[in-house]
Amino acid sequence: MLQASPGFSLSTRPAALARWLYWVAALIVAMVVVGGITRLTESGLSITQWKPISGVVPPLTQAQWQAEFANYQRIPEYQQLNRGMTVDGFKAIFFWEYLHRLLGRVIGLAFALPLLWFAVKRQIPRGYGWRLSALLALGGLQGAIGWWMVASGLSVRTDVSHLRLATHLGTALFILGGIIWTARDLSTLAANPLARPAALRAGPALAIAALGVQITLGALTAGLDAGYAFSSWPLMGDAWFPANVPMLAPAWSNAVDNPVVVQFLHRWIAFVAAGALVWLAYQARKMRADRVAATVALLVVVQIALGIATLLTGVEIVVAVAHQANAALLLIATVVAAHAVSRRRA
Repeated sequence: MLQASPGFSLSTRPAALARWLYWVAALIVAMVVVGGITRLTESGLSITQWKPISGVVPPLTQAQWQAEFANYQRIPEYQQLNRGMTVDGFKAIFFWEYLHRLLGRVIGLAFALPLLWFAVKRQIPRGYGWRLSALLALGGLQGAIGWWMVASGLSVRTDVSHLRLATHLGTALFILGGIIWTARDLSTLAANPLARPAALRAGPALAIAALGVQITLGALTAGLDAGYAFSSWPLMGDAWFPANVPMLAPAWSNAVDNPVVVQFLHRWIAFVAAGALVWLAYQARKMRADRVAATVALLVVVQIALGIATLLTGVEIVVAVAHQANAALLLIATVVAAHAVSRRRA
């Protein structure tokens, strides 16, 4: 006699849970976009204190704005780069960092409150409670990582650590991938009570890892302002790799700390990642997931085109933000394709 999945019962609502997770994923994509704007407008250090609760209310009076601006005037970014900035100029950069942090709070509530509701109503399928709780914990950790990143630019540096920036973005996209994978498992369970959670296979895992490496290099490129090093493509200036570039010691540090090397790696590892993702799309098509396969292939082409356009336009903000937003969409499509390829048949 056929048995339903251990996670399925008539009281659970896997379809509703999946829809909720897709909405949370959409908020995370918005967060990634606003984070990109915050970085490109150099707004990330405008708020110099971490106030998870009271910080939800922005300055409302002129005295409050002056106090917030005085805090900003004490850090190296203002003293070395923005001396002479007016309060109105400060308000412009404050807006993006405030919006970024506000979105983080909204996402936290949008995840925690429905999760609590589903748990109280006993509508979470067996085996998914721990996974959703882990994602919630990662979201809390992401907030702490965000402050850890900001803190790196408040005392000595005039910007945040590019390594901490890469950690911050990487954690956000890891959470996004986990949410999408869980939503796909729940959608499958809603359609078929016999379905088991998908187990990530080696091939799709390598494709996701290749994309992860490329996104990490993109974060390092942004953190080091390496996109400004050369605005030509495919050559860097008049060579594939420019001569007489000062190298750092130890040699491996060039891959994460040398702007020219980081841009070079980001340019060409893109095609390694693209190859892995095209392979994944082909595997998904063999599993009759034609739509997601086509989406992955299309987003790969768009991502490469946006990357080249970002260089050629001298990191024009609209193009660069579109490049980062498309990376998040490509990750979502990749996870969906990987899930389709890895899914077990009941």
